[in-house]
Amino acid sequence: MKRNRVGLYPGTFDPPTAGHLDVIRRALHIVDKLVIGVAVNVGKDPMFLLNERVDMVKEAISELGPDATRNAEVRPFETLLMQFSKDCGASIIVRGLRAVSDFEYEFQMAGMNAHLEPNVETVFLMASEQTQFISSRLVKEICVLGGDITDFVPGNVKKRLLDRVGDLKQT
Repeated sequence: MKRNRVGLYPGTFDPPTAGHLDVIRRALHIVDKLVIGVAVNVGKDPMFLLNERVDMVKEAISELGPDATRNAEVRPFETLLMQFSKDCGASIIVRGLRAVSDFEYEFQMAGMNAHLEPNVETVFLMASEQTQFISSRLVKEICVLGGDITDFVPGNVKKRLLDRVGDLKQT
């Protein structure tokens, strides 16, 4: 009997990076369906509105090919992660780890989430060697300071970032 494993990859995706896409591509190998949950996180003071981030992730996933388009779904959320996982029917939370510094926070969150919802497992995917140094925060900083972000984000995201930075400099 085939199980239908639904995974949930949550994040703010402000903006989505090559690292995020790497985790999405690899997560699709371990779940039957992947929900990419784009979170509201006012504490992070996002550069892009929620609907803009959802659109950027959808556009970027379409470039991963038909399997990704067929087996991945992008949804916004502003609830507790464990409530959203129930709403999605997810039994697996997928988290990417870049460095040891990520681990402490993610370990604590996984423990808290397991306490809130024991039937949902957290799976950590180590960042690939090519993407382990990429973070949304650094990509935004490089872009604002006029650096080349081509290798760090999909083309659709690069265009939106350059447009947004141009808008910010005009105000």
